[in-house]
Formats: sequence, C-alpha cells, structure tokens
Amino acid sequence: MKRPEPPTRVIHGVNPVKELLRGGGEELSELWLAEGARSPGVLELEQGAVALGARVKHAPRQTLDRMAGNDRHQGVVAVLRGAFKYAEISEALDAARTAGEPPLLVILDGVEDPQHLGAIVRSAVAFGAHAVVIPRDRAVGVTSVVVKASAGVVARCRVVRVVNIARFIEVMKDSGVWSVALAADGDRELGQVDLKGPIALVLGSEGEGIRPLVRRSCDHGARVQMVGRVESLSVSAAASIALYEVARQRRG
Repeated sequence: MKRPEPPTRVIHGVNPVKELLRGGGEELSELWLAEGARSPGVLELEQGAVALGARVKHAPRQTLDRMAGNDRHQGVVAVLRGAFKYAEISEALDAARTAGEPPLLVILDGVEDPQHLGAIVRSAVAFGAHAVVIPRDRAVGVTSVVVKASAGVVARCRVVRVVNIARFIEVMKDSGVWSVALAADGDRELGQVDLKGPIALVLGSEGEGIRPLVRRSCDHGARVQMVGRVESLSVSAAASIALYEVARQRRG
C-alpha cells in the first residue's frame, strides 16, 4: 500500500529548512530534531528557530519518520503555520517592474509529478523567473514533496494558481507578455525565438504534453534541439534548458 503523503505544511531536510529560515521563517511553528542530531548544520537551524521564537523539540528518529512520511529527513522536520500562500500574478509583474526587468513566467499545463514541479521551481529561481503558474485542477500543488524536491527554494518562488491556463495566457497577452509553447514538434528551435522581452514559457505534462486549447492560445511554438538520440526530455529538464536560453539571450 502506498504511504500517504504527510500534510503540506510539514517540510523536512537541512536545506529546505535552511531556505525557510533564509526567507524569514515567519511561518515556522515547531522545529523537530532527531535525538543525537548535533551536526553544525542542525545546530545552526536550532539557533535560527530559537531566535524566531519557534518551539524546538527533540524526538526519536522514528517519530520524525512518521511526521515526514519517510526516513530521508536528515534529522530535521519543520511544522509550519497555515496553508501554503500562493501568490497573485500582479505580485510577479510588480516585482519585474521594480527590478526593471521584462517579466519571465513559467506556465505549467497539468504537471502532476511533485518531483518535476520542485525541480522546475528550483530552476525558475536560479534563472530569475518572476513566477511559476500552475492550474488549480488536474495538477500537483505545492506539497511537502515539492518543497523537498526544490531543496526549499519554493519559499523564495512566487507560485501562482489559476483556474484556466488558456484564459490566463490570453490575459497575459493583453498585458504584453508573449507565450512560447515548448513541444517536440515546435516549428522553430528555441534559440531562434526572441526571448529578451516579456515572455511566458509554457510546458505540458509528461504524458499528454500541452493540451490543444492551451497550445492554440500560445503565440509561438518552439522545440529544444537535441543532438543525441533521445525521444524526449522530462518537463523539468526542458524547463531548465529553456530558462537558461532566456538568461543567455538577456545577458547578450
């Protein structure tokens, strides 16, 4: 039987909790540490939690196993207050405007694997995307697995949830943000598309890719040119390559 996923607001692992504290840590309620876990990294987290006024508890590793839903917590489990706070798209556009940068969005049409969403969030932050946009239905939200897969970087990423991806793309178009659908059958190579202006990169799910209605809403279709004989890339790998290409063009 598949083990049920722990509550969204429990995160675990040294790096995810470190990222939480780096972002201010206002949501931290309790920090649970495995008995005997006294490495410098764990002690640093304990000091940070105490400074924030959070409760620090020590318990057997089996207790942390149950809280995290697995035994890969590195002796650190954080319990957060409330539900994950999704951002509004206006926050992302305002952030881009304040920084004097053209908006860069990553729009995901139906990604259901939390590992991929976490990896995409990590790449989005690394390459300066202003938001990751996901649908409310038929897609994974921000869960503890996503937090772990992003190494906690999701705490520094604006994740926006919308009802209708195709409609959202049209609204962004009215705001001057052009969309590029990444697909194996795109009519141009990604490097041939001008990505220096306001851009939304649109990627689909592993199995079905971008849905036809969403694809028709996009302004451009592009493909990642591969040299080796590989049928396709994972959605997280494709997102990383596309984000790097945007950063490369903008630097140039």
